[in-house]
Amino acid sequence: MYTEKVMDHFEHPRNVGELENPSGMGTVGNPKCGDIMRIYLDIDENQVIRDVKFKTFGCGAAVATSSMATELVKGKTVQEAMQVTNKAVMEALDGLPPVKVHCSLLAEEAIHAALWDYAQKSGITIEGLEKPKDNIEEEEEEEDY
Repeated sequence: MYTEKVMDHFEHPRNVGELENPSGMGTVGNPKCGDIMRIYLDIDENQVIRDVKFKTFGCGAAVATSSMATELVKGKTVQEAMQVTNKAVMEALDGLPPVKVHCSLLAEEAIHAALWDYAQKSGITIEGLEKPKDNIEEEEEEEDY
């Protein structure tokens, strides 16, 4: 059911924990399934993500997508991090079962929420970044139509 990469990131998640005084922090949840994901970013003066940590409460796929998302943004610029989509997270994990695709959406939204927080704290605008949702259930419902 799960790929080897998903299992590896679930059993040995990367970048778990919190950052003290993060440049940006984003929390996103899905009340339907109970998953909650928080991403912390440490961004330097050149807008490069020096460090990233996550805390996730949820299923194995939520932990794996959080772990992979942190790997995909670490060392990248803010603009490069903006390009990390749920599809990129799924591809990096060699796929997810259809019922777990929402976990990759959580990862994308948590990254965007942390970038939004960073932009607000820094008084800057990040091209292409929109105010994030706290709850991806709204987004899923819109896609049902």
